[in-house]
Amino acid sequence: MIGDCKTAALVGKDGSIDWLCWPRFDSDACFAKLLGGQSNGFWLISPHEEIRATRRRYRKDTLILETTFETEGGTATVIDFMLPRGASSDLLRIVRCDAGEVAMCMELVLRFGYGTTTPWVTRMKDGTLRAIAGPDMVVMRTPATIRGENFKTVAQFTLAEGRTMPFVLSYGPSYLEVPAPIDPQDALEQCEAFWIDWTTHTNTDGPYSDAIERSLITLKGLTYLPSGGIVAAPTTSLPEQFGGERNWDYRLCWLRDATLTLLALMDAGVYDEAAAWRDWLQRAVAGSPDETQIMYGLLGERRLTEWEVAWLPGYADSKPVRVGNAAHEQFQLDVYGEVMDAFEQSRKGGLSATEPGWEMQRALVEHVARVWDQPDNGIWETRGPKQHFVYSKVMAWVCFDRAIKAVEIHGLDGPCDKWRKIGDRIHAEVCDKGFDPKGNTFRAAYGTTQLDASLLLLAQTGFVRPDDPRFIGTVEAIEKSLMFDGYVMRYNTHATNDGLPPGEGAFLACSFWLADAYISIGRRDDASALFNRLLAIRNDLGLLAEEYDPRQRRQQGNFPQAFSHVALINTAFNLTRIDKPQEQRADGVVDAHQGDANKVTSPGGIKRPVASSRSR
Repeated sequence: MIGDCKTAALVGKDGSIDWLCWPRFDSDACFAKLLGGQSNGFWLISPHEEIRATRRRYRKDTLILETTFETEGGTATVIDFMLPRGASSDLLRIVRCDAGEVAMCMELVLRFGYGTTTPWVTRMKDGTLRAIAGPDMVVMRTPATIRGENFKTVAQFTLAEGRTMPFVLSYGPSYLEVPAPIDPQDALEQCEAFWIDWTTHTNTDGPYSDAIERSLITLKGLTYLPSGGIVAAPTTSLPEQFGGERNWDYRLCWLRDATLTLLALMDAGVYDEAAAWRDWLQRAVAGSPDETQIMYGLLGERRLTEWEVAWLPGYADSKPVRVGNAAHEQFQLDVYGEVMDAFEQSRKGGLSATEPGWEMQRALVEHVARVWDQPDNGIWETRGPKQHFVYSKVMAWVCFDRAIKAVEIHGLDGPCDKWRKIGDRIHAEVCDKGFDPKGNTFRAAYGTTQLDASLLLLAQTGFVRPDDPRFIGTVEAIEKSLMFDGYVMRYNTHATNDGLPPGEGAFLACSFWLADAYISIGRRDDASALFNRLLAIRNDLGLLAEEYDPRQRRQQGNFPQAFSHVALINTAFNLTRIDKPQEQRADGVVDAHQGDANKVTSPGGIKRPVASSRSR
């Protein structure tokens, strides 16, 4: 992935850019080969002769990609990047010959509208190539000799050692002036300076520093700079099962990612982005609480209508390709707890709060007081029948717990007695209906013996103590039932009616959650072993998708996945800090042995705010 904090492109090992939505993450793709074929748009730069070896890397501390090709005649490197905060949106590719002499070829196929619209291409007086289709305009500038051929733009050129050939592709609305030219080498220096300056201000010290930093850079690249929203991924419809229909649009911002994202950013000292994310969250949920959605657009847009792109065959013939996400219309109770928890973490982390923000939070809490006992679609956005999911009820409890903390710890105003009574009632009901005494494990939902990996978060949220036998039993049951070849499944899709054909990969965030749970219950060696196993399945650039198929030993699902990298960061910090996960997030733990849902103490018995030393 390369990007400019407004959109992102995916570059293959073969030197082909196969995915790019311009000018925003959620715009129509103009390179859609990833989900179709060459006719749907791509941009290839590679040697014109046999390639003996390929290697690639990111320049240290940056999102600048270098792909090096070795041929019989020599070695050449393609440097790919996008310029953050540029006057326009610019995609730059600089070919550099490192040794010998290398013949190169370039093929450009622009197809707007997810691969359907061929632009009208003209050559301007200064040699600039301009492509226009409706509202979209892309211009190419290069000193290479380019020509049109079978509705492609192509070039062949040969470079000797030390020589370079730049290509600059710039986007602009077709009704405005052509984007101004930029100097490729100067742009490269600006881009490198931008990323190095940003990473210099992060705090990633420790044995997993490189993995944390690469994940942070990825998160920064997935942040829509104008609003602070963080997209779940820059792609749509990369399959959770190859050849299947579990294909979703992830170019949106999910509320449930809020708390763990905020903790990851603050623990790494990235407070500007943390504040921007908190502010995006507050703007997105503003309005009537009963109209709160589980996801929003980059600016907080609410209309995310789902439709199918029928002309694209999908990655690995996985249909349908979807744009938009119908899950935005679902009722998912857990997101209210995530929102309240995120605001609580922002207060603990020292991010300034506003009085209107607290009034909005109180309105959310009062809404949850009216709806917490209703079934919902759950954290995994199942498209089957609504259920009383245990994790959803737990997060409803978190909603009241964090509201009480806002009053008792941070001095805000609210009816704590009322909220405490509701929290006690939720806690008691979950312990009664959501626990399977025979299996000594919490259930996925009331009335079932099925398990759900989200239960691994019960101690981290503060709902139970980590040493509670019920939580330890839940961790052990998930190990036995939901682990496959060392990785954790979300739930058993074959035994659960989620409205879709069964089958998917291991969900990587859940595998990190198991490592966190291990840490909480004192199994640190197991946590380290699992974490290192997860690090090993990243691609050669340190990137993670949403899921992993242990049989085929390949990643699957949308890529790169923000939530996977958030989970990586949090687990890395949990392994290298003194505090356990629940001590940071829950600000103490529930004394479940006493049956009091809101008796919150630190492990030492002293009520106190807890913040990671890394966030101070």
